[in-house]
Amino acid sequence: MDNETQSALRSAIYRLLRPLVRVMLHHGMAYGSFAELARKAFVDESLEQLRRGGKRATISSVAAMTGLTRKEASRLADFDIDEGLDSDRRYNRAVRVITAWTADPRFLDTKKQPRTLSLQGEDSFETLVKEYSGDVPYAAMLSTLQASGTVVSDAQGVRLLDRAYLPTQTPVDSLNILGNDVAELITSIDHNLVHERGQRVFQRKVSNASIPGDALDAFRALSNQKSQELLEEYHAWLSDHQIGAEPDSLEKPHYVSVGIYYYDDTIDEGDT
Repeated sequence: MDNETQSALRSAIYRLLRPLVRVMLHHGMAYGSFAELARKAFVDESLEQLRRGGKRATISSVAAMTGLTRKEASRLADFDIDEGLDSDRRYNRAVRVITAWTADPRFLDTKKQPRTLSLQGEDSFETLVKEYSGDVPYAAMLSTLQASGTVVSDAQGVRLLDRAYLPTQTPVDSLNILGNDVAELITSIDHNLVHERGQRVFQRKVSNASIPGDALDAFRALSNQKSQELLEEYHAWLSDHQIGAEPDSLEKPHYVSVGIYYYDDTIDEGDT
C-alpha cells in the first residue's frame, strides 16, 4: 500500500474512531478494553479472510498478517465475547413488526394508516406479531414496544405511536444497533472500495454546508417524513418477494437491508 493510501486510511480510521470513542467514554469503557477488542477483531477477520481465500486458517498465518505473537493470536481466537445476539434478534423482529403494521393492508384503516389493533382475535396485534416476529410471544413484543414508547395499549386496543422502532429506553439494545447498523455500512463501503463499478452497491448521501440554523428543524422533519415513506416502500417490496415458510423450500434465503441516517453539525455540538 503506497504512502498516500496509508495516509488516507489513517485519516479515515481516525474520523471513524472519534464518535466511537465518544460512545465508549459515555459508557465507561477504558482504552484497555477497546484495545483487547481491536486485537480480537484483527484475529477473527484474519481467520475469516484466510478461509474465504481457500487457504489454511492457521495461527501462524494470523500472526504473520496481524503482527501479533502466535501465543496472543491463539488466545484471542479462543476468546469468546458476548455479542448481544439476543438483543439484535429482538431489535430486528421489532422492526419487522412495526414496518408490517404500516404496510400490510390487514392492519391499516380506510385511509391506509396503521389502525388500532385488538390484542387478540382476527387481524389482531397477536396476528401481526405471530406472522412477522417468528416465535416471539405477542405479550413479550408488546412489552418491548411499550418500553420504547413505540406503542400504547389501553381499553381500545394497541395503538402505534411511532412508525419507526428505536429502543431509546433500552440502552443495551441501542448499543447493539451501533454494532449492527454501522458494521453494515462499513461493509458496504469496503465492498465498493474493492469492486468494479458494475458490482458496487448503492452508497450515496446529499449534503450542503450553507444551511441557516433556522431551517434545520424544517429539513429534519422533511427528511424524517420522506425517509420513513421510502423505507416503508422498500419493506412492502421485500415482503412481496420473501421466501415462504414452507419446510420443503430449497431456495437459500438472503439477508438484505437499506439504511438511512440524518446528520447535522448541531448533533456534535449537543453531545459535547
